[in-house]
Amino acid sequence: MAMEMKQSLRMTQSLVMTPQLQMAIKLLQLNQMELVEAINQEMLENPLLEEKQERANEEAGVEADAAKENPVPPPAEAQPSEVRLDAPDTQERAQKELDIDWERVASDYSYQPTGTGVKIPDEELPGYDQTLTRRETLHDHLAWQLRMSGMNSQELEIGFRIIGDIDPGGYLRTREDEEAAEDALDIIAEEMDVPKSWVENVHQRILRFDPLGVGSRDLRECLMVQLDVGGYDADDLVYRLVADHLKDVEKRAFHAVAKALKVPLEEIGEAVKIIATMEPRPGRNFSSGGEVVEDAQYITPDIAVQKVGDSWAIVLNEDGMPRLRISRFYANQILKQAQRGDPSKAYIQDKLRSATWLIRSIHQRQRTIYKVMESILKHQREFFDKGVNHLKPLILRDVADDIGMHESTVSRVTSNKYVHTPQGIFELKYFFNSTIKGTGAQDDLASEAVKSHIKELIGKENPKKPLSDQQIVNLLKQRDIDIARRTVAKYREMMGILPSSKRKDVFGSPAG
Repeated sequence: MAMEMKQSLRMTQSLVMTPQLQMAIKLLQLNQMELVEAINQEMLENPLLEEKQERANEEAGVEADAAKENPVPPPAEAQPSEVRLDAPDTQERAQKELDIDWERVASDYSYQPTGTGVKIPDEELPGYDQTLTRRETLHDHLAWQLRMSGMNSQELEIGFRIIGDIDPGGYLRTREDEEAAEDALDIIAEEMDVPKSWVENVHQRILRFDPLGVGSRDLRECLMVQLDVGGYDADDLVYRLVADHLKDVEKRAFHAVAKALKVPLEEIGEAVKIIATMEPRPGRNFSSGGEVVEDAQYITPDIAVQKVGDSWAIVLNEDGMPRLRISRFYANQILKQAQRGDPSKAYIQDKLRSATWLIRSIHQRQRTIYKVMESILKHQREFFDKGVNHLKPLILRDVADDIGMHESTVSRVTSNKYVHTPQGIFELKYFFNSTIKGTGAQDDLASEAVKSHIKELIGKENPKKPLSDQQIVNLLKQRDIDIARRTVAKYREMMGILPSSKRKDVFGSPAG
């Protein structure tokens, strides 16, 4: 059969992700802080975007007073800033802007701190390298102490190797086998081809660096170092507990320990209180990007819900968000270049389209967030009026059907966005919960509401006789909440609450 090539026309339909839609989806996923950063970055890259200047102070004051008296309405449909290119005075204004002597303006600028009245010469300002700073890591802190320790070159080399194998929690681990912490010194000695006694000697000195116990191979070694430095010896009860009965102490088997050591339970309690004051994670106060201490995550609410009389008002947070408009200067340049046939016309027109899409996308984002929050408020009105215990079950489809949008859009809006309410600051996803069936007069509850009930019951329990998971189930049934024991255990663990055996106050007061 002969093969041949030929051309043919065919009409098909397909979905295409336009640049406008891509930008709208990108902005919809950003929270308040990320959006402001993205807008500022776009303003740096797009010369056609500029920030609107605020009106005179008295006019701004009048507008602020009017805004307080009238709740903020939902944003209107997005409209890009319009620039009339056929205005009669366009050419005259553009020529005036082009006539500005920018070199003279730049030469007159100098740095002058507010309130001093004295200009500071550039040469007296701090250098760029002097304005940089970062948080000191655990490894930096230990390396500085090692250099100041007076060790010889061989010991310093061993010390830096040991420090390099200390994890963010302050414990010594090996890169080859993290489970074999007790063999860490053997591996270091073998790899460096030095006697193990040399490594042990350096390791003992590092254990007494600040923080105490750093570089320990296990919890027992960490606590023993702190006891040694604290002046405790083998005759002290707390020393014997850590040295020989630490596992039983961790299990809170205090009666068994008291029987084995033949001492009163009260004395065990006093020794346990001392252990509770010690630091089990030496690297806790240092952040190195590990799992122990993470940098603080700052939250700026994207929206606020406030009580105004008997109704609730929704206010979008636009603090710090630039008010964008199209630069009239560059719009005038388009008109000039169109008349001259300038090749840079295509570049400016491309930036004009990008700026218009951005302004439209920002308005659409704000409008969508408002509509989603309005629907959440409608479904969760009792939460805003009465608190967490009255949170209702809610799924994405409920809100999507209410506002006429797709579930994926609602999901993007609720991700990583926060609302400020009289009950506190919550992520929008917080209001979407699975259903827990109620019995009797109780309506179905959201899982977060049930967690609140469990936390309340545990907070009121007798420390001497903490509630078991089954007892919590029985008490919830009295509140017409039907829930399984394993579900109670799961919710308790999600809230970071220990089981009853570890919440029990054996000695009559908290052990730390």
